[in-house]
Amino acid sequence: MKRVVFVVLMVCFLGVLPGCGSQNKMENGYYTAEMSDFSHGWKEYVCIYVKNDKIVSAEFNAKDPSGFIKAWDNEYMRNMQSVTGNYPNKYTREYVQQLIAGQKDTEVDTLSGATHSGGNFAKLIDAAIGQAQKGDFSAAIVPAGAE
Repeated sequence: MKRVVFVVLMVCFLGVLPGCGSQNKMENGYYTAEMSDFSHGWKEYVCIYVKNDKIVSAEFNAKDPSGFIKAWDNEYMRNMQSVTGNYPNKYTREYVQQLIAGQKDTEVDTLSGATHSGGNFAKLIDAAIGQAQKGDFSAAIVPAGAE
């Protein structure tokens, strides 16, 4: 009897039995998560592409109510850069690079001038990875926290 239990456990650890050991595996495809509300005129979102249980690409950005992308707003970039030394096109790429390097580790080193966005990025990535683990292609909506 002990031998049978041992064999079953080994099979589960190897992921051979359906459902055993595959709980955290991400399904191939594109997965999206977005904040529930606009903050300061922008709604942040993330889209990841998963292949063979790895995040191979990602986009993190924000859009205004018309759909205009924050990283494309040159005036916003100039104003933010002069105050913080940072700007959306810079910090969104840095957060994505950290994600690709760390894969499912959603903790990022927040950047000066983009700490709120860094916190939202971690929440959004958690939600998108959750969708990928379920194979759910619908957009996850992440509740906005207190500001």
